Amino acid sequence: MKNGRRYGVYRMDVLQSDGTFKRILSWQPLALVSEQSERAAWKQFQPYLDAVNEAAKVAPRIGITLGQFAQEWRRDVAVNLKAGTVRVAESNLRAHILPNLGSLALTEINTKAVQAFVAHLALSGRSKKTVLNVLATLSSIMRTARDWEYACGSFQVSSLTLPRDGVKKEQRSFSDEEARRIITEAEEPFSTIYAVIAVLGLRPGEALGLRVSDIDFARRIIRVRQSVDSATRKVQAVKSRASSADLPMPTQLEARLRAHLSRHIGKSDLLFHNRNGRPFSADKLREKQLHPLLDGLDIPRGGLHSFRHGAASALLADGATPAVVQRQLRHSDARITLGVYAHVIGDDQRNAVQNRSARLVH
Repeated sequence: MKNGRRYGVYRMDVLQSDGTFKRILSWQPLALVSEQSERAAWKQFQPYLDAVNEAAKVAPRIGITLGQFAQEWRRDVAVNLKAGTVRVAESNLRAHILPNLGSLALTEINTKAVQAFVAHLALSGRSKKTVLNVLATLSSIMRTARDWEYACGSFQVSSLTLPRDGVKKEQRSFSDEEARRIITEAEEPFSTIYAVIAVLGLRPGEALGLRVSDIDFARRIIRVRQSVDSATRKVQAVKSRASSADLPMPTQLEARLRAHLSRHIGKSDLLFHNRNGRPFSADKLREKQLHPLLDGLDIPRGGLHSFRHGAASALLADGATPAVVQRQLRHSDARITLGVYAHVIGDDQRNAVQNRSARLVH
């Protein structure tokens, strides 16, 4: 009540010309106190509240487009991300997101629009994994837009109907025998690089990012602190906090690393580098060195990551617990280690099937 009159007071979000919301306080004049009861005043005020609440449920069809915001995201966010992350995001933007959703206002990116987008990707033959990768990029960009207080629609990946899983492609895993032959026949320094990856289960970029100072012979440990991007060959941080760790240095690997350091020319602080002192490219190493060697040894092709898959399987087969393998491969989630890298059938499962077979098959 003010000056003998009742007012209905409420807050509402008003969309500004730059696409952001501004919350304002609104006063709606009602009748004079002497002419209207409080109950009647509430009845008069209710339609205004209903209109504001209803409007809040429907995103306005104005504001900047996804394509326009993507330019801001590239300028202010992408520059702070790892090179590999940016490459994936740019590929998803260029090939899928911007051609299909770029002209829509941020307010129109809702569950219905994204579901139609998913259907388009599925009909174009994209796998469920690809669709999820694209949605991860879209979700990240939209989350940034909301954090910056732009007017945005909303969607939840859990609310979408995704394509069915296709036939899963088995990850290539080098057996111990294959890894031994590769390490034995490869030339230096590639033989030592393969040995480090295979024994420790490192990611290729982590092995190529090792520095001389990361090799601690006194404590017999190898420190994993940085990585080399496979495309740009730039040194960057490791994949996650769990990836940064100290790993044990076995006796055989110690002898090989001492021999390698005796040949180190000192053009770089990196443990492994080319004759110009630059880091090796994992892609070029696979293409120019590993694959020709595999062809010569008549071993089915695999990438440098196949050493890591083999390490996980071998450690489990040797009796290491999943927790130990998780620490060695430095995954934050043990399910990832077992579900992606391990290729071992446990003795309990094998014995159970063997016993059933003995009862049924003669």
